[in-house]
Amino acid sequence: MNATLGGVVEVDGAYFGGYSKPANEKSDRKDRRLLENQTGKRQVVVVARARGGRTLTFIGKTEAQGVPFIRSVVEAGATVHADEGTAWDALHASYDTGRVNHSIRYMDKGVCTNQAESYFSRLRRMEVGTHHHIAGPYLNAYAGEASWREDNRRVSNGQQAALVSYAAMASTQSRRWAGYWQRAA
Repeated sequence: MNATLGGVVEVDGAYFGGYSKPANEKSDRKDRRLLENQTGKRQVVVVARARGGRTLTFIGKTEAQGVPFIRSVVEAGATVHADEGTAWDALHASYDTGRVNHSIRYMDKGVCTNQAESYFSRLRRMEVGTHHHIAGPYLNAYAGEASWREDNRRVSNGQQAALVSYAAMASTQSRRWAGYWQRAA
């Protein structure tokens, strides 16, 4: 993928899926933070969001898996803003990097990840309010939809409808989504 984001690019990751319901009785509950008590279905959405530009996403098991994606979509010479997650340490070698420690403040001397956090806020609201459940194999499609909505949220409804209509007419039949609501027995 060619580098497509420049200027100031905000980078962050958020985990989705893999929820395991706690037991009813407190004595039967397990520490869900421990690896042996997790479902293995949890995935991370890594977002790279250029200020005033596009939003691009990557799906993986860890934020660290998103670093090659960031390098592939962010232009050399760009400034990358990230939180204090250890996965983003690798970006210092490639970019002018600003970091903000969210346990202390949300913005530090102009460095923030508010645009990336805004994306995740809307994606979580889509999951809870619109889609109710985002299945793992389709997380990439839902993240892409949220990216499109973010990038076009200031476009008029008529223009959005025209963009969607054009994209639908230009697309071939989807085999990926055929039967997505059916579960294997």
